[in-house]
Amino acid sequence: MSLDNATVQKIASLARLDVADERVAKLAAELNNILGWVEQLNQVPTEGVEPMTSVVAMKLPWRADEVADGGQPAAVIANAPDPEDGFFAVPKVIE
Repeated sequence: MSLDNATVQKIASLARLDVADERVAKLAAELNNILGWVEQLNQVPTEGVEPMTSVVAMKLPWRADEVADGGQPAAVIANAPDPEDGFFAVPKVIE
């Protein structure tokens, strides 16, 4: 895949980037290099390879899914700028 200057300008417009006209050609070359590397990844044989979340095979520890209030409601409310009856008071945002 090769990007021309018009495509680069369209991508910049969609990304809300202001790219000067004299930089478009250089940016197109850089993006084409990046896309070339991505195309090389398509040549890697991945059949039979299991998806991974980490390079180290490990199991994540599970914990019991229990509802709790954290045991420190006073400490939490102390962070509120305007607490009201043990709750966070927030300004009205919809008019």
